[in-house]
Amino acid sequence: MSRSISQGRPQQTGSALYVVMISCAAALGGLLYGYDTAVISGAIGFLKTLYNLSAFMQGLVISSIMIGGVIGVGVSGFMSDRIGRRKVLMTAAFLFAIAAIVSAFSSDVTVLIVARIIGGLGIGMGSSLSVTYISECAPPRIRGALSSLYQLLTIIGISATYVTNFLIQRSGTVAWDTHTGWRWMLGLGAVPAAIFFFVLLFAPESPRWLVKAGRSEQSLAILTKINGESVAKTELQTIEDSLRNEASSSVGDLLKPGLRKALVVGILLALFNQVIGMNAVTYYGPEIFKMVGFGLNSDFSIQAFFGAMWVVFTVVAVFLIDRVGRRRLMQIGSALMAIFMALMGATFFFHISNGFWLILFIMGFTAAFSVSMGPIPWIMIPEIFPNHLRARAAGVATIFLWGANWAIGQFTPMLLNGLGGADTFWIFAAINVVCFVFVSMLVPETKNKSLEEIEQFWMRGKASMRKGSSAQDPNSVQKANFSR
Repeated sequence: MSRSISQGRPQQTGSALYVVMISCAAALGGLLYGYDTAVISGAIGFLKTLYNLSAFMQGLVISSIMIGGVIGVGVSGFMSDRIGRRKVLMTAAFLFAIAAIVSAFSSDVTVLIVARIIGGLGIGMGSSLSVTYISECAPPRIRGALSSLYQLLTIIGISATYVTNFLIQRSGTVAWDTHTGWRWMLGLGAVPAAIFFFVLLFAPESPRWLVKAGRSEQSLAILTKINGESVAKTELQTIEDSLRNEASSSVGDLLKPGLRKALVVGILLALFNQVIGMNAVTYYGPEIFKMVGFGLNSDFSIQAFFGAMWVVFTVVAVFLIDRVGRRRLMQIGSALMAIFMALMGATFFFHISNGFWLILFIMGFTAAFSVSMGPIPWIMIPEIFPNHLRARAAGVATIFLWGANWAIGQFTPMLLNGLGGADTFWIFAAINVVCFVFVSMLVPETKNKSLEEIEQFWMRGKASMRKGSSAQDPNSVQKANFSR
């Protein structure tokens, strides 16, 4: 895929297969994120028994990978601006593979925590840059669907990991699981990391990064494969115009009028992606199910079922995002999630012993999350920033995402032990209400808009821009309109 286009007859139309293939290559980073998100929920119960972990240490084992994630995100933007998106993604895959192997052979909880921090470095780099890479390659009309592939592969990774955890847990006695089974759970993370690294060997560099690096001819070759020759030339000119006179740009430019609002929206999207409660259910699902009377085997089988359902509704999101729009899906999703979280809290408040209702409400919450606040923040964060600052700005926003992820991993067991299930889930319900208000008041609709159009929206503020302008025509930047 990285070879230049042939020098024969000009390519008049883009190749949908080509752009899907390179998007899938980058989206495989979601497998790493998904594997880590799910695998620890299967291992933590055995680790708690083996090492006699307190609630704080239980949270630290889970959240330690987020510490590395914050660091990885923090350096990813600067690294990718210097050496390219693709090389940083390959580094991310290598770090996670090493961390998975060390975790499997760890001799005590300290080594395990250090290994998870190293793995977090890789996951942080990948989470920041995978969708950035896709958004810089994808045509506007399908950018949302292609960018959502990252979330889809994340959920596929989560679902596959739930099944893997279930099979490993059923392979031996509880004693074997406590001393050996969890090592297989963590060590198998090297498999998706190796797949990610291998596929990236055949992927091209981001065309927008190539322009920034002064390699416009290579960028044009890739853009031609994606869009066809005539659109590629126009888009290349637009990218060059966007980058011109920006050589001295810095992250501080994000605090200037216009971009300052984009930064606030990006940070809040990142925070709400994490703090609305899905990760609490994902990380501590077996522990939550035990609170309402489920046994060990049913804990793992229920999580495997939820993983499969999560995949189905994320596929639904892929088809809806570029049709319904980002903003409307987030409004609907956050409203439904608030309702289901309130009902989950009610099952604990009224001591409803029948776990059927808790499962039903978690199913509803998961479905709503999967089509809204799950994939869409990952899509919009890279979309809303200008070319010359995209990687670094997305990195800043994703630092907050990983920080919030760490807080959920660290403090959820303390909330469940200290406040109980009812108050914990009602807190998450209130956060979802705040999320609905934020989306309704501050988030613009970016459906079918080119990255350059979105950049001009923030810079021009209330400038008159015509609704429905062609997203494929980069010259329509000054005429585009964004709905609120």
